[in-house]
Amino acid sequence: MAAAVRVEELLAAAAPGEREGLRSVSVEKELELEFDLGNLLALDPNPPPAAGLRGAGPRREAALRALARDNAQLLVAQLWALPAERAGGAAGPLVASLPEPSCRLPREKPPPKPRPPTRWEQFARLKGIRRRKRTSLVWDEQAKEWRRRWGYRRAGGDPARSWLLEVPAGADPEEDQFAKKRQEKRERVARNEFNRLRNLARAHRASTAVPAPPLHPTGHQSREELGLAARVARVSTASLGRFQPRLPKEPVELPPRGRCSKKRRFEPVLGDLAAERGRQLELLKAMNSKKPALDITRAVNKQLREEDAEAAAAKGKKQKQRGKRGRRQQQRPARGGRKSGARRQQRPAGGNVTGGKRKKA
Repeated sequence: MAAAVRVEELLAAAAPGEREGLRSVSVEKELELEFDLGNLLALDPNPPPAAGLRGAGPRREAALRALARDNAQLLVAQLWALPAERAGGAAGPLVASLPEPSCRLPREKPPPKPRPPTRWEQFARLKGIRRRKRTSLVWDEQAKEWRRRWGYRRAGGDPARSWLLEVPAGADPEEDQFAKKRQEKRERVARNEFNRLRNLARAHRASTAVPAPPLHPTGHQSREELGLAARVARVSTASLGRFQPRLPKEPVELPPRGRCSKKRRFEPVLGDLAAERGRQLELLKAMNSKKPALDITRAVNKQLREEDAEAAAAKGKKQKQRGKRGRRQQQRPARGGRKSGARRQQRPAGGNVTGGKRKKA
């Protein structure tokens, strides 16, 4: 009996603490909150209590937690006021239909770029061809079953696999129609593969045509990212950033190879006037000077060098021809073993020759 009385006393002592921990679902605010139920967003225009947010410690954390709890309670009350229905029958969960969002929230990532249209899509859009949704299975009258419309074991069978083919009118009767069908199918597959690869290459070129620096709309960008964005923006002009003003303390970068020519250099329209005046004065001085524009000493030396080179080339050619002629004379006696001046015996004009010997008189 004493133990039962003690349990009742403990429950009675714990009841006030539980009532303090459980707060009411009705929250009162001086200014009403602004709700965007489509985004599950609640905006509180009431100023926070200044006394509870001073300093850092458990008192501040408790004040912030209480403020967040009250605003979440008001948001949940608004959600319970929406029309709801049971999903999956009477025993299913209660689902509420949210309205359209009224606040447009920014994205963390940029929206994905649309895929460039293929050549067929461009042609269909130009001709007004609309895509019709067709079922993938059709009834095959020969096999008496449902088969695929395309591909392996399609309805109607593959004409290349049939055991009998009709010779079309006007065709050569000796031509192999089975080989012709196989060749047409091979060409059709190769053409489709070529078009697919060409579309992939076109899409790759379109996606890498304008490289954009990865700048994130939220957070802090690093120094390298900001520098990359500034360089890309500068070289996006027609002059490749040559006439663009530079930022303070920005290093001067050399132009990449292959983009600027060494022979053709264009000076800026609005630049150093003193340098331009000096170039014009030098040009006028060169035009009015009596000294010939041609350096006679350099021209004479160049002509002498060319003549010496031609003479040396001609001399070397003669020596080469003379060496070839001497080698030919040394090789001739070794061939037949006869002297070069030896003459062959001539056949007499009159007289019979038998066996290559003359008859005795």
